[in-house]
Amino acid sequence: MTRYLLDTNIVGYCIRQEPMVLANLVAAPASSLHISVITEAELLFGLAKRPEARKLRRLVHEFLRRMTILPWERTTAQMYGDIRAELSAEGKTLAPLDLLIAAQALTTEATLVTRDNAFRQITSLTVIDWTQS
Repeated sequence: MTRYLLDTNIVGYCIRQEPMVLANLVAAPASSLHISVITEAELLFGLAKRPEARKLRRLVHEFLRRMTILPWERTTAQMYGDIRAELSAEGKTLAPLDLLIAAQALTTEATLVTRDNAFRQITSLTVIDWTQS
C-alpha cells in the first residue's frame, strides 16, 4: 500500500473541500494518509494569526483529529542534512519547512502529495499533485 504524506498546501485544499483533492483523499485508504508534524505546526501558526476565524479553527482541528501525524525523528534529521547538502552542492534551494517535509517523506518512504513543483528538485522523492487530473 502506498503511504501518502500530505503537504500543507494539499491540506488547505482538503479543508476548503476542493472536489478533486477530496476525491483522491476519499479514494485512499485512511491508514495510508499522513501529515508531518511540520505541517501541523504550519496549520497551527495559520490559526494563531487569525484567532477570529472560528469556523476555520474547527475545520483544521477536525482534520488534525482524523489524520495520522508523523513525528520528527533522528533518521529524518539525518536525511534533511543529506538532502540540504546535496541541493546546496547543485546550487538549488528549497524553503526550509518544505525541506523538512521532503526529508520526512523520504525517510518514511511516502509519496509526497503537493501542488508545489519545487519539491521535484529532489529526484529521489516521489511527488504527486492531487489538484491535477
